[in-house]
Amino acid sequence: MAAPIAYSLIATDLDGTLLRGDDTLSDRSRAALARVAESGARHLVVTGRPAPRVRPLLDDLGSEGLAVCGQGAQVYDAGADRLLWSVTLDRELAETALGKIEAEVGEVYAAVDQDGVDGLTLIEPGYLMPHPTLPAVRVGRRDDLWCEPISKVLLRHPELSDDQLAATARSAVGSLATVTMSGPGTVELQPCGITKATGLALAADHLGLGQDRTIAFGDMPNDIPMFDWAAHGVAMANAHPELKAVADEITLSNEDDGIAVVLERLFR
Repeated sequence: MAAPIAYSLIATDLDGTLLRGDDTLSDRSRAALARVAESGARHLVVTGRPAPRVRPLLDDLGSEGLAVCGQGAQVYDAGADRLLWSVTLDRELAETALGKIEAEVGEVYAAVDQDGVDGLTLIEPGYLMPHPTLPAVRVGRRDDLWCEPISKVLLRHPELSDDQLAATARSAVGSLATVTMSGPGTVELQPCGITKATGLALAADHLGLGQDRTIAFGDMPNDIPMFDWAAHGVAMANAHPELKAVADEITLSNEDDGIAVVLERLFR
């Protein structure tokens, strides 16, 4: 019989956290998540990836539950293949925000994630996908990015570091959008006020679970709001210094099954 559980909701980021660098899940991590399910606790993916890029991973996990996608802009029901909740980034505001950023740092390269369960990732000329395994459609010019409703904009700069670009973008954009940094080469604009905590709170409420029994795992600054919301935040050894600074605990890296190490301790 499983020991009494300390947490009823386990919220995990994907890239750099639950997944290894080759986008796979280790056998040890699978076994740890299976133990979580056997105990009656729930596992919730909370990721910057949009719903269409999360669906194959949920299928691989055998998950038919909820997932928080698009940096909190989407709550996705895998079993029904539908969005329970979503919010889009106004495309005119997005264009304005890009203009303000480029006025400060020069040309940036942009991509967008379209809204919806079948939304595409569109990339303009010059933009290089940080995850080459993720499908994307290259368009001929920036105006083509705005053809359908979007959940977020992804930015890259040819010279500035992610930290420099994110800091400048926050200053330039102000209240037009929320600026996040979610991985190497991944600075993003999403609807103002939307964070991973927004989506996590909505999903937890739908499941009838509270933040006081939620443990969250992550590796990048975009996970900070999720750590602030959860009762306990665990940063990976490979995490960004900003996340480590606010974490309650630091575990091993994603390559060394850091999540499994913690879950094995909690769910014996």
